[in-house]
Amino acid sequence: MNLLIELRQLDINNAGNWPVAFKVSALIILFIAIIIAGYFLVWEEQIEALKNAQAQEETLRTTYLAKKKSAVNLSALRQRMKDVKQSLNTLFKQLPDKSEMEALLVDINQAGLGRGLQFELFKPAANEINNAFYAELPISVRVVGSYHDIGAFASDIAQLPRIVTLNNISITLGNDGKLVLDAIAKTFRYLDEEEVAKAGGRQTGGK
Repeated sequence: MNLLIELRQLDINNAGNWPVAFKVSALIILFIAIIIAGYFLVWEEQIEALKNAQAQEETLRTTYLAKKKSAVNLSALRQRMKDVKQSLNTLFKQLPDKSEMEALLVDINQAGLGRGLQFELFKPAANEINNAFYAELPISVRVVGSYHDIGAFASDIAQLPRIVTLNNISITLGNDGKLVLDAIAKTFRYLDEEEVAKAGGRQTGGK
């Protein structure tokens, strides 16, 4: 009760004569008010800016470390790229051009005849299937022979200097007791510059 009376008697214009306890309490309240006002008016924005700067610093550090790692491995990456190019060139050389396709078809046919197989069907597709830089020609094949001869024929196809694959293979037993191999042999050739340009034009037009 006495405290309330003393508070009412305080003169704000004569704060220097206040009791010590009231002076200390007023200073504490003023100090807290200044801190709160400073936080909302100044420090809050600065703290947010600091957090953003710290996040950006972390992003930059991560980017720097990634680039540093790439720089350290640059020579290894260049060597790997060189090896990939050599592998692609090796595969590219295994693709015949237009002038060699007929000879390749003869090689496939001779691989079967050389193993004593009887061809009941050897039918190249009417049209090639064009891709980005190469074309593939499916050939429907049906040969009749023994298990050993058919296996040797498949091995000979795999060992041809040009790329030839056997797909959709089906082996059945014929009426004469011999095996019948039905398959799609696919040969590939690379497109010349003019054909690549046309293929690119068709793809652009399709889009």
